[in-house]
Amino acid sequence: MKNNKIYNYLEEYISSIQSDGRLYFSLENIMRDHPGHSKDALKLSLNRLSSKKRVLSVYKGFYIIIPPEYRSRRIISAELFIDQLFAYLRRNYYVGLLSSAALHGASHQQAMEYFVFIEKPAIRSTNLEGLKINYVVKNSISQSGIEKRKTDAGYINISNPELTAIDIIAYQHRIGGLNRASTVLYELSESMLHDRLSEILNDNIPFSVLQRLGYILEIVLQKNELAGIVRKYLSGKKIFRIPLKPGNKKAGYNVNEDWKVIKNFKIETDF
Repeated sequence: MKNNKIYNYLEEYISSIQSDGRLYFSLENIMRDHPGHSKDALKLSLNRLSSKKRVLSVYKGFYIIIPPEYRSRRIISAELFIDQLFAYLRRNYYVGLLSSAALHGASHQQAMEYFVFIEKPAIRSTNLEGLKINYVVKNSISQSGIEKRKTDAGYINISNPELTAIDIIAYQHRIGGLNRASTVLYELSESMLHDRLSEILNDNIPFSVLQRLGYILEIVLQKNELAGIVRKYLSGKKIFRIPLKPGNKKAGYNVNEDWKVIKNFKIETDF
């Protein structure tokens, strides 16, 4: 009887949250607002609600509400809760790589995965009901190159087109390799601005990443003006020969001396 009372209370609690336009809550919230309920009893009732596809735990102690129109999928879009999740975790983040590229119109090869950049410590990937969130760790996240994007649930942090371009080259192994990265970069280039690109270039970005980015922009995509911004930044910097494709052998290949890039990989794009 007591468990049924808690279960009914939770149903009312969730309905009230949903009526306010929120699709998330935490166990901590419930225990703070109603300290009379035991943690174990609340978790038991939440498990019952989860089995009925009313809620889903996406991180320890953090739950999302599944509206009726999403019940068949059992999940809602990550954009509807990712900002609230990281507010709960009290951690910096931004949506990046293919996920931010799609939001900027580069949707030629939309991924089934959702990519989020975070600072240390690492978080294990979330894989629930067909939604996979990959967390990519950076040593630090600055506000440079990050913008707010409105969603139906508020705002999320996403990398702007210029930071997205840098990241897809730096983390090309996370999105399927240089061919895919170059295809996405071609679409992204339509949204990239010279001034914004110039503003975010700094010595925290490995020169090797910028060499590859400049080479692909100029040689592969013929985006000479954008490549010129990267070239200007690297001018006077001490750069060394680097392979276009990290991990591939370097011996026996020609070198593009402008960018000091060893052409050990032939890029093929989908445009």
